[in-house]
Amino acid sequence: MKHATELAWLLGLALLVSTAQARQVKAEDKPRQRTGSVKIVPSSSEESAATRAKRLKRECRGRPNAGACLGHAS
Repeated sequence: MKHATELAWLLGLALLVSTAQARQVKAEDKPRQRTGSVKIVPSSSEESAATRAKRLKRECRGRPNAGACLGHAS
């Protein structure tokens, strides 16, 4: 019986070592992904900040001060 438990321990240890090595090899083989940055280029058809503020003040008059009208409803 003593040999059977020792054999079971050795097999379990060998299994743990082999899975750890396989995970390490898999992580090393994986190429690194480059993270790109998103650049937002405003188009010429968009309204300026001043034009937007004037429009929101005009459109949000008398409406609840929430959402797009936050800070513009008076």
